[in-house]
This record gives sequence, C-alpha cells and structure tokens, in this order.
Amino acid sequence: MDKKIYKSELKRLQIGLVALQRHLIATEARCLIILEGRDSAGKDGVIKRIVQHQSPRDTRVVALGKPTERDRSSWYFQRWTEHLPAGGEMVLFNRSWYNRAGVEPVMGFCTNAEHKAFLQNVGPFERILVNDGLVLLKYYLDLSRDEQAKRLEDRWVNPLKSWKISPVDAVALKKFDAYSKARNTMLAVTGDPVPWRVVNADDKRAARLAIIRDILRSATCPDLPEDYGDPDPTVLRRWSSDDRPDAHLHD
Repeated sequence: MDKKIYKSELKRLQIGLVALQRHLIATEARCLIILEGRDSAGKDGVIKRIVQHQSPRDTRVVALGKPTERDRSSWYFQRWTEHLPAGGEMVLFNRSWYNRAGVEPVMGFCTNAEHKAFLQNVGPFERILVNDGLVLLKYYLDLSRDEQAKRLEDRWVNPLKSWKISPVDAVALKKFDAYSKARNTMLAVTGDPVPWRVVNADDKRAARLAIIRDILRSATCPDLPEDYGDPDPTVLRRWSSDDRPDAHLHD
C-alpha cells in the first residue's frame, strides 16, 4: 500500500477511534479487543496505531508474561479477569487466554487434557462476559511462511527490534505446520459466541487499516463523524462455522 495513502487513511480512521472512545466514556461501555496471531504477525504495530491518540486514562494494553507458580495453581482464566475493562475503558490484549489454544499446546507448555478443557470452557466463559454487556472483538493475524521468515530474520539483524526476540521465535518456522493445525482447531471450536476476525497480515499497512475499520463497524457507536465502510474482504473477514478449517489461510 502506498505510504501517503496509508497515512491519510490511518488519520481518518484514528479520528473515528477518538469518537468511539468518547462514546465509551459517555455511556460507560466496556470494550475488550483480543489480538492473536503468529509470531511477527504485527500485533504490536496494530496496537500502537489503535492507542496512538487515545486517552491513556481510559485505554490499557495488557501483555502478560510467563505465568507464575500461583498462576499455574489457579483457575486458568483468573489472571486475565483482573485486567478486564471497567466502564468507559477500552482494553487490548496482546495475546490472551488463547495462549492455551496456540503457543501452549504447540510448545508443550500444557497437557492435552488442559488444552481440551480450555476449548470446552472458553465459549461459556466468553458468553458470561458478553451477556454482562462487554463488547468483545477477537482478531487472528495470519502470515505466510515466507513473510514470517523475513520478519523473524529482521528481528535478529535490526537492533531496534531485538527486544522482540523470544525463545519461541527460534522454533516458529520449524513448527509452522503445528501452529497451523492449532489455529484451525481454535477457529473451528471457539467462534461462539464471539466470531473470529481472520486477518491476512502479510501487508502490515492494509492489516492495520482493516482492523481499525472493523472495530469502528463492530463497536456500535452512533456518534462517528462519518461512515468508514467495511474492511477489505481480501484482508479481513469474519470466520464462519460453515468455513473449512483451512479456508483462505496461510499454510
């Protein structure tokens, strides 16, 4: 995407996000945005553009680290519940309880029984949140194998991105197919009551614009300054229970 066009459109959409935040504050609504995806898919970049002009008092980004011994001995969802938004807040989870549907089973950080229990319990858990009035949006950012390889290599050679390097990166490409299988299962099983939005993130700029446009469309706000339209369907689409597990995804 042309950089000049991207910057102009991004500014227009960010003005819409400011209006959305005013609406959330005025109505004491609660909005939670979950961003999942492959390593180097661009979750940090998306979050940066969403919160760039938001009030820091009413916007929080949550990226939890490795669970403690206490976390491991607690109800799985417990360490996430304290970070849920209060009235008027927008909270963004940079990875979430869906670690147990992706990274943990692929890397052997949970048992098969724990993985199965999560897939059974996450739907009822999210239904409680939605029935209580929470606006919940879930995005999965997907990458092609070649694009992921290029971005992971850039982390190693670019000193400004070295902070992103993690032990998981070293095996991301080796386990690409295993992550694809885990992703397919997650999308097929955990889309009720909140459907997944699947994002082709090979083009970072297009992915950012599509996600912000989808947020503005989905988080109902009557006070938006204009109609921002629908996201590009070749970049972002809602996952349907009628879809094949591997439809239109990178493998």
